[in-house]
Amino acid sequence: MSYILQQLINAFQLGSIYALIALGYTMVYGILTMINFAHGDLFMVGAFLCFVAAVFLKLSFVPVMLISMFGVALLGVLIERLAYKPLRQAPRVSAIITALGVGLFLENFTLALNPYPKQIPQLMSNTTWTILGLSISSLQVFIIVLSLLLMLILDLIVRKTMVGIAMRAISWDKATVPLMGVPMNLIISATFAIGASLGGAAGVMYGLAYPVIDPYMGIMIGWKAFISAVVGGIGNIRGAMIGGYILGMVEILVVAFFPSTYRDFVAFALLLVLLIFRPYGILGKPHPQKV
Repeated sequence: MSYILQQLINAFQLGSIYALIALGYTMVYGILTMINFAHGDLFMVGAFLCFVAAVFLKLSFVPVMLISMFGVALLGVLIERLAYKPLRQAPRVSAIITALGVGLFLENFTLALNPYPKQIPQLMSNTTWTILGLSISSLQVFIIVLSLLLMLILDLIVRKTMVGIAMRAISWDKATVPLMGVPMNLIISATFAIGASLGGAAGVMYGLAYPVIDPYMGIMIGWKAFISAVVGGIGNIRGAMIGGYILGMVEILVVAFFPSTYRDFVAFALLLVLLIFRPYGILGKPHPQKV
């Protein structure tokens, strides 16, 4: 029993990271109905900004986290303005191809600067407690609590602030909302900034939990986060959170009881099975077609 509880704690840690990245996918899809396949690479950039700030600037955890979140948010807005904005009226496939191209650019640009894996230094003390046979580290508790706090803040922003209300309105009717004086471009930029900053925060947390980072780390983690968003119901913020924790739990429990090589197979099988029986995800709803 204690073994299963131990794995559940590990699952919450991994699921917290997946959920933060999945929020970036679901926010962009919710407002523009496009999949930003470069989002996994924004997560990678966040991890590398953490490395640069910690190793070269010798900063502590708080400024490292702020620099990573702000830097990735700025990059997300820049990508939206330069790559995605000119394609808003183009077929969806054009935006998808562009997103894949942006992701490849970020990977190869980082590879050109840092061709070898890097190790992020320890930015905080990591104490391990033993409670009822369970080993819980302070880093695990910190990652889970900080992730939940960021998700709570995002939920409040979306439900209680004018920016969040404008986001929900644009996701409902992109044609009418700008006629009411809502600055659509500003709201879309804010959406990219918030989603990307959460990806940057996830990059820092991932770097602290699994210290070796490389330019291709965003590919598989990005796909896992995308699966999380789809499982929860892409376009639904709470669904993305739930999907992240579900996928984290599935992966950790698979590794706990089966060979670790089964982990990715089960993750993608979960997506296929869900798409067959519930194509809109757990909390997702079908979008009515306007005629």
